[in-house]
Amino acid sequence: MNIEDVEQLEKVTGQLEGLHREFSLLAKKSSTDALNGFKLKILNGFLSVANEILGAAYKPIEEFDLFDPDDVPSNSDATVVLTSYLEELERYRSDNIENLSGYYFYIFDDDTRVRTNPPKRLQNK
Repeated sequence: MNIEDVEQLEKVTGQLEGLHREFSLLAKKSSTDALNGFKLKILNGFLSVANEILGAAYKPIEEFDLFDPDDVPSNSDATVVLTSYLEELERYRSDNIENLSGYYFYIFDDDTRVRTNPPKRLQNK
């Protein structure tokens, strides 16, 4: 992992968290309503970046890569997938940080350190 990887991880995590909040609100109002083409394109774009970051080892849903534009997902479908992706992005982040004297850091191959927040789940960290 390098600084560019961290920046990309944090950017896509923030983007997916924002989408998750929006789709969760929509799902509460009408869970079966379909996403429009614009939202689906944005969602698939962010999921594509997340797939690159996570790789096979952290893939959240075995048989899923992106939503099929011909089989438009519902607000509820989007929320479920986003929840899975956010959990795996956090697991990936947690696996790539270390606790040093009570502070958490990304540590790179060249021993450069970038401070970050503690894992959302402090198990084994």
